[in-house]
Amino acid sequence: MDFALILAIAVLVTGSIWLLDIIWRLLKRIFVRYSTDSQGKRNWIIEYARAFFPVLLIVFLLRSFIIEPFRIPSGSMLPTLLVGDFILVNKFRYGIRLPVLNDKLIDMDSPDYGDVMVFRFPGNEKVNFIKRVVGLPGDTVIYKDKILQVNGKKVAHMDIGEYVVETSSNQKIQTRHITESFDEVESHSILIDDKRASRNLTFVVPDNTYFVLGDNRDYSNDSRFWGFVPEENIIGEAFLIWFSWDSKGGKGINWSRIANAIE
Repeated sequence: MDFALILAIAVLVTGSIWLLDIIWRLLKRIFVRYSTDSQGKRNWIIEYARAFFPVLLIVFLLRSFIIEPFRIPSGSMLPTLLVGDFILVNKFRYGIRLPVLNDKLIDMDSPDYGDVMVFRFPGNEKVNFIKRVVGLPGDTVIYKDKILQVNGKKVAHMDIGEYVVETSSNQKIQTRHITESFDEVESHSILIDDKRASRNLTFVVPDNTYFVLGDNRDYSNDSRFWGFVPEENIIGEAFLIWFSWDSKGGKGINWSRIANAIE
């Protein structure tokens, strides 16, 4: 069951118990002159509901409309995000949505080139994915010789050295570390493994959908393989690493990554 649904049910149940207790006590005061001096002990269920309802409500509102935490489980966004990074996602950047139902209530900004976006995977909406937006509705996206082109223009890129990727089986893979930029102001890092074959692909992005790629280009399951991200599947924009645990290296907390902005 979806965690958002579980949280919504918990808020509804505890809130209902809390409200019914208030109504019941008010009615007793009115009809049987039930004074505060003669009140007995509340049922333990009511006590727990009263204690947990405010906390659950605050968590539900924060998680649904403002910020939601996620954990990075794979290396598809290396070198931007490492396995074990815990990130925060801005839930209102792309619009205010109804919790659980995900229907948009208020339009805000739309995803833009280079945004790191979290979304529900179109093939299984119970699974959350994180990728970088490289194609907007109506764009023609070409991935040729491992170089990205959008609407006939090559996306600026520059080789800055080598990057060693360590796999889950402790295999070390030598890749090229490249900066990629959609404009002259902001840039991001990607990885290319020249030993991996790559097809030349062309896509036209349909209306109300987005084309996304992982920064670890040769080791990412993204729009090249399963298609486009529908607008209604968008969760929000990743903007901050709030914690990082280096489980692979066995070094524990990765202090240098905490509080780093996601670019």
